[in-house]
Amino acid sequence: MMRVLFVCLGNICRSPTAEGVLRARLADAGLDAQVEVDSCGIGHWHVGKGPDRRALEAAGQRGIDIGALRARVLDAADFRRFDYILAMDHDNLEAIEAQRPVDCPAHVGLFLAFAGRPDEAVPDPYFGGGEGFARVFELIEAASEGLVAELQEKLRDEPAVR
Repeated sequence: MMRVLFVCLGNICRSPTAEGVLRARLADAGLDAQVEVDSCGIGHWHVGKGPDRRALEAAGQRGIDIGALRARVLDAADFRRFDYILAMDHDNLEAIEAQRPVDCPAHVGLFLAFAGRPDEAVPDPYFGGGEGFARVFELIEAASEGLVAELQEKLRDEPAVR
């Protein structure tokens, strides 16, 4: 079992979208039973709230339902629970690194690295219109394809549990 955590600022736009997209792509690849996916935020402003309506619309237009997701904050247990902790932007990555225990075994990095864009951020669409959410969705889809490919390879190479 592999575990992936997406992190953005408030956990109502980018990270729940990434959670929904990756879940869908894992199901398409037949890996949904082998990979757990979650999302959270750095800030506490939206804890317990669902995704932004524009994120819901962008996902829904592409057949992905993220309506049941609820915002939460990154906590200390996440550093032991997840194999991948993926930030949407440099500020999120910096906040994750500031909380990261020295002995954290997880891969921590920017999500767009899996789309061949190792230094690029998924832009925060919160203060813009629907077109920003559509662009974020495109970027997340591209990075999800790369992440699924890596997870397939890692799961293939993992020794069987007896």
